[in-house]
Amino acid sequence: MNTGSTDRPDEAEVLIRATAVGKRFSRFSRRATSLKERVVRREQGAKEDFWALRDVDLVVRRGETVGLTGPNGSGKSTLLKVLSGILRATTGEVSVRGRVASLLELGAGFDGELTGRENIYLNSALLGVPRAETDRLFEQIVEFSELREVIDNPVKHYSSGQYMKLGFSVAVHMDPDILIVDEVLAVGDAAFQQKCIDRIRLFQRQGKTILFVSHSSGQVVSLCTRAVLLNRGKVVFDGPAGQTIERLHAMLGVDSVDRRDQGVARIAAVALTDPSTGERPEYFQAGADAHFMAAIDWLVPDRPLPQDTHLELAFVSGGETVAVARPQRLALPADEPIVSQGQSHVNWRLFSLPELPGEVALRLAVVAGGETMAVAVLPGVRVHGDTIADIEGLTWIDHGPVGQPAAVPSVEASDAHAPATGTTSAEHVAAHPTLPP
Repeated sequence: MNTGSTDRPDEAEVLIRATAVGKRFSRFSRRATSLKERVVRREQGAKEDFWALRDVDLVVRRGETVGLTGPNGSGKSTLLKVLSGILRATTGEVSVRGRVASLLELGAGFDGELTGRENIYLNSALLGVPRAETDRLFEQIVEFSELREVIDNPVKHYSSGQYMKLGFSVAVHMDPDILIVDEVLAVGDAAFQQKCIDRIRLFQRQGKTILFVSHSSGQVVSLCTRAVLLNRGKVVFDGPAGQTIERLHAMLGVDSVDRRDQGVARIAAVALTDPSTGERPEYFQAGADAHFMAAIDWLVPDRPLPQDTHLELAFVSGGETVAVARPQRLALPADEPIVSQGQSHVNWRLFSLPELPGEVALRLAVVAGGETMAVAVLPGVRVHGDTIADIEGLTWIDHGPVGQPAAVPSVEASDAHAPATGTTSAEHVAAHPTLPP
């Protein structure tokens, strides 16, 4: 999401361009284990070429945040190293404009024998930053890294999380035009990860270009303007982050909806559709309505539901709520017939969707006794338009009755956007009393 630039993505300056890029490595059946063996025995056994990248085309413009995703071994890290200049492409051409700060591997650019203080200057020099500028930024780097107590210790004694903190802190304080980050953000404590994400969002507001690899679907959807799916060294899809993640999950045979529960209830299916078509569009128009549906399985149907059992529906981005449905607390039907059936079907009509920044996720939670009993997160929701301003803080969405539909689509767990496959009578929540918002 680029809120710091007014340029349309297709009109912005191209900072990264890769054309027909390929990277070949050689594998040998037998390798020399010493210098003497290499001199005496020049042969290394049969040679086999392995292409980590083949015919990769990629264009990244100023202000874009692009995620690279794919199965293990698909070529994501290799592509980042080629774009960073660490590896030279075997075929094709690579053009990169502007100062690049890359954080590709834990410890990359560091000397284990040097202290954290010395490595800040070493890493800055490798990024082409003058010493005077590093002097000026030194205190900010140490403060951000939270490593003041160990900054004068050799980094070989640092944990993997401390390595990541130091490397990320140096990279983001060098005022790069392009920030390239590999999966290293998966290392470290949750508080510092959120700190890193906040800094990435600041870069986005400043119109900087970010390219990163992540296996976290939530990070890709919430942070990226678009995402690229790699498989066996080739680009198989380049488009909106939500669609890319859906294709990745289909490739891996997993569900794109993130679900968690505590053994009382499970959100078996969720879907967000256009009321006029009953289908999930590529994006919703700001000011239009949407129809949210969910099926909730009660895992202990004989247990009475607490009186305050209710649903909470919200749009989230990067772990933060950007919009919620009103009333946020919507009472669940707690009468015995529904509970004894073991499943409830919920319909929720959302009026006048606000324009939302980038791609967001829709989060449904079942709450009872002040605790979240079950949650489901539907990624890849986009709302476009220029009739409603971007959200500042918390925005409420009007809620109203859906009416009594003849059927509720039965959405399979493996595909949150599958078409209806039966006729299950609906018990819509709007027909029941609501709690105050």
